[in-house]
Amino acid sequence: MHAARWIRERVTGIKAWQIWALPSWLSGFIVAIVVADVVALAAASAVLTVRAHDLELLAALLACSAATVELTRRLGHSAGVIKDVYAVWELPVAILLPVAYAPVVPIIRLALTQIRVRRVPLYRRVFTAAAIGVSYVGAALAFHGLIRFTGGAVTNPAGHALAWMLIVAACAAIQYGVNHALVLTAIKGADPSVRLRDVFAREALYNDVTELCVAVLVSFCVANSMIALVFAFPFVTLLQRSLRHEQLLNDSRADSKTGLLNAATWEREATAELARAVRTKTPAAVALLDLDRFKSINDTYGHLTGDQVIKEVARTLDTLLREYDLAGRFGGEEFALLLPHTKATDAFRIAERIRANVAALRFIAPGASGGERVSVTVSIGVAALDGGDKREFSHLMAAADAALYRAKASGRDQVQMLSTTRGLSAASGSGSARAAHQETPSAFRRAVSS
Repeated sequence: MHAARWIRERVTGIKAWQIWALPSWLSGFIVAIVVADVVALAAASAVLTVRAHDLELLAALLACSAATVELTRRLGHSAGVIKDVYAVWELPVAILLPVAYAPVVPIIRLALTQIRVRRVPLYRRVFTAAAIGVSYVGAALAFHGLIRFTGGAVTNPAGHALAWMLIVAACAAIQYGVNHALVLTAIKGADPSVRLRDVFAREALYNDVTELCVAVLVSFCVANSMIALVFAFPFVTLLQRSLRHEQLLNDSRADSKTGLLNAATWEREATAELARAVRTKTPAAVALLDLDRFKSINDTYGHLTGDQVIKEVARTLDTLLREYDLAGRFGGEEFALLLPHTKATDAFRIAERIRANVAALRFIAPGASGGERVSVTVSIGVAALDGGDKREFSHLMAAADAALYRAKASGRDQVQMLSTTRGLSAASGSGSARAAHQETPSAFRRAVSS
């Protein structure tokens, strides 16, 4: 009786895991990678010969990895993908020790991260550990296969330094490629809006290459003497602090909820960009966005739904804007855009496209009965800086704010625009139709509606 109840509770608990809420193919993919890691670990353990020297080196590298986790905790750990230097300690395990040890180190490290740094859904930690483990198994097998062709490099790495380090570098590249392919497949499957260009940005790639180069150097030094770890650890700690400092600087520029620029950063960068536009006599535009009746969404469906709305609107902006556009969160439900090299008509069309996409969004309110879907609209005020105009940032913002106020007063869910030099105005959107008697039809409206 008790056994049957215990089994039912366990089955019910497993069914409640968040992994089953993912698309079925993604759940299957995650399970397959975890199973592959377990099978690789079991197969390698079956032929493992335990040696005291291997255990000593494994313990030393694990100690360095644990110290790195602890330093991450002390430096602070924000949400999202955090770049650290764990490969510096884990690659030597895959290269210098039997294959069975390669998938073990990520498991221990991520267990420490879960306990000491930040808790996330367990299936994510398990999948990440499995993906890293599979990638290190691949690197280990590649190393043991390639090193045989270098003669005495197996027993004398220092005497064949060039060949040995090139092979290790190739294995590090294999590990990097396999790990990123597995992890990015899961990330993209869970959130199709993630852009690979953000993951493989130039600065991120530079940091990855730096980390792998240091990992190769540490592997070579430790292969000749384990004492090298004593001298490598302070250097790697400095590298970790440098990477974390850069991440903290980037975090200080962004709004924590949306990932867009925060108000201070947006204003600083927008001011510099507009000054450049005035100096080079190129057009630019500013748009201010305000969610319509957002307070009623919070009051009716709760702040969790409101947060979801804000995040989805920010994601929509990030999807529709160009790489060089600046998007920032200006307040609770207010956003600001800077559109460089953009004429008045083009800025108006961009704003109208954003308005239409936001109006098409639908949200399932957690507190609503029957899975009620919540919609939201946005009012947008646009101000354009034509080529040759010498107005300052404050003037353009005042014009955009006036246009936003007019959009709100004219019925919401619309775009209103002012040109700071030509006196042009425009309006579009469903809200403008209700207040059409207040506005004169413009060429901009005809262009959008055609």
